[in-house]
Amino acid sequence: MRDLNDFEYFVQVVKHGGFSAAARATGLQKSLLSRRIRALEDRLHTRLLQRSSRHFSVTETGHRFYEHCLAMLAEAESAERSVARLQAEPCGQIRLSCPVALLNFQFGALLARFILRYPSVTLQLDSTNRRVDVLKEGFDLAIRVRFPPLASSDLVMRTLDTSTQCLVAAPALVRTPPASPADLNGFPSLDFHTGPGTHSWLLENRQGQTATIFHEPRLATDDMAVLREAALIGVGIGQFPTMMVWPDIEAGRLVPVLPQWRPQAGIVHAVFPSRRGLVPAVRALLDFLAQECAAQRRLAAGALHTPDA
Repeated sequence: MRDLNDFEYFVQVVKHGGFSAAARATGLQKSLLSRRIRALEDRLHTRLLQRSSRHFSVTETGHRFYEHCLAMLAEAESAERSVARLQAEPCGQIRLSCPVALLNFQFGALLARFILRYPSVTLQLDSTNRRVDVLKEGFDLAIRVRFPPLASSDLVMRTLDTSTQCLVAAPALVRTPPASPADLNGFPSLDFHTGPGTHSWLLENRQGQTATIFHEPRLATDDMAVLREAALIGVGIGQFPTMMVWPDIEAGRLVPVLPQWRPQAGIVHAVFPSRRGLVPAVRALLDFLAQECAAQRRLAAGALHTPDA
């Protein structure tokens, strides 16, 4: 394997006009420089320098080789500077994935504001509900919403938000609102769930009591936007992330159902391969999303008149 240090040694010898001068300028031993240049010539099967006790000159081949060495060293220095810039300020491309509903109702606007704030950053965004393989598919990070307990993973996780949930319905559907979890069985329902198994709401009150309500939804889908539209026109009671429906609650289009009983909260988090070597652009994005989510959570909590969670 070639040793690229020999290229640097050759440049220094030519630049300073001899081995002695190059040794003084670089602090390297003259014998080391001579030995390494001789080994370089042997490997290339050509004479790069003409030297004797009284004479030093560069051959024609040596001059051509010198120009290529200068170009190579300049590229190496440029490569190091590019890495230094990436480590110094947010720039470059970030590849990430995010669930569709989270993008449509919260993160889409946040990501747009992020790249507006950092014009040297570009985003390659995959909008998908599938669980991407961050390492195998080459993502810098993936944003996910999961309900505890979270499964262990080799990836690093950073919590961005608590996805508080609420039961809501169109006002006309709940003119006589349910007084207890058991009363929910008297109303039509919606569910964000299409897989096998039963449909249920796991509710908890402030005293720590829990209630599991099984229901047969009139509409079950993995499209949260469709589910919200169904709730708005009165098809049924649905469980939604508070962040998605609090503007509808403020406007009176939806009303909380059993606000003293809350569904289990989800954890909005980002996963990424490693904290070590995390580039400033990704670190800045994680910090930005965490700060913006905290501000939005306070607004949503105010809309429901509940303590910030």
